[in-house]
Amino acid sequence: MHPDRDFSSGLQHAPRRVLMTADTIGGVWTYALELARTLCEQEIEIALATMGAPLSQDQWREAERIPNLGLFESTYKLEWMHDPWHDVLESGAWLLKLEKQLGPDVVHLNHYSHGVLPWSAPKLVVAHACVLAWWEAVKGEEAPAEWDPYRRAVKAGLQAADMVIAPSRAMLHDLRRFYGDLPHTEVIPNGREISFRHLPKEDFILSSGRLWDEATNVATLAATAPNVAWPVCVAGEAHEPGGKSVSFENVRLLGQLTPAQMAERFERAAIFCLPARYEAFGVSALEAALANCALVLGDTPSLREIWRDAAVFVDPNDVNALGKALNQLIAEPDLRTEMAERAHNRAIRFTTLRTASSYLALYSELMRPQRPCELVPGW
Repeated sequence: MHPDRDFSSGLQHAPRRVLMTADTIGGVWTYALELARTLCEQEIEIALATMGAPLSQDQWREAERIPNLGLFESTYKLEWMHDPWHDVLESGAWLLKLEKQLGPDVVHLNHYSHGVLPWSAPKLVVAHACVLAWWEAVKGEEAPAEWDPYRRAVKAGLQAADMVIAPSRAMLHDLRRFYGDLPHTEVIPNGREISFRHLPKEDFILSSGRLWDEATNVATLAATAPNVAWPVCVAGEAHEPGGKSVSFENVRLLGQLTPAQMAERFERAAIFCLPARYEAFGVSALEAALANCALVLGDTPSLREIWRDAAVFVDPNDVNALGKALNQLIAEPDLRTEMAERAHNRAIRFTTLRTASSYLALYSELMRPQRPCELVPGW
């Protein structure tokens, strides 16, 4: 281990092993693997229990390259999926068996419902999204009664956690709005570390995300694409888990790319556009900024919080405003270069090393007989 990356020394209670859950669908997988990789460098064993869908070959290869990482795969439905509750119960029993088998010092849950389980180790729950907040942002109304079981399960999991973590203050605010007071909370922004080659930029706009998710808002980007001077390329999964596929005209659909393929697109794209209606953090924007893309983002509380003056913000429902913002960056290369530099300078603050050191300090505090709290002042 490189001495500059040794941030576990000096901790009074460093964990030996952590049981962590992960969603194989979307950004939670990237978050969990990046965090696990950095924690494993501290010679901490991470047992990663996956749910949601089978791991792809690329995901297996990514995980197998990390020393000290044990992978435990399942296909149990997640709490935000259709009719998941039998699977949530079954996966809870499976996780408790893993805890008994592995004896972790800390349980790190990246889903809500399992926070209520009778864990032996201290447990933290990390919020990556919220269906109720998503529904309000995307549909413009409260989630219907069919989501009441989700509401109850999430509230119970959050209230039972020893600590609740959110990647942004906006996300934490949503949790408190929908689920009430949470006595032990922290904001730990996500981090990302990718070695980009910084290739010459090319004249195209890139977007990425779960195409089937209305919050990603590819529909608005596709609607404005015919009036934009550059071609628009969109990467991501178009098939909803257990549901239909979506398709869009006027944009080039790249499909689900490997991390290496995605990195190559980021390196070449001059502009990255994510006109999201809802985001808890927005890892894809962070990756694009690290690759020196100028950012055009949906004007959401979390994206405003993270990017401040380092992105161009647009009303995600305004097709004309989105087209105007993109065409202005296309027509003004000096402005485009300035915005790319701002985004990159902001992005390099959000390192995985910083995120992992915050989590490790939190694990250490949770292992103490008396629980803690204020660990991470605002970034």
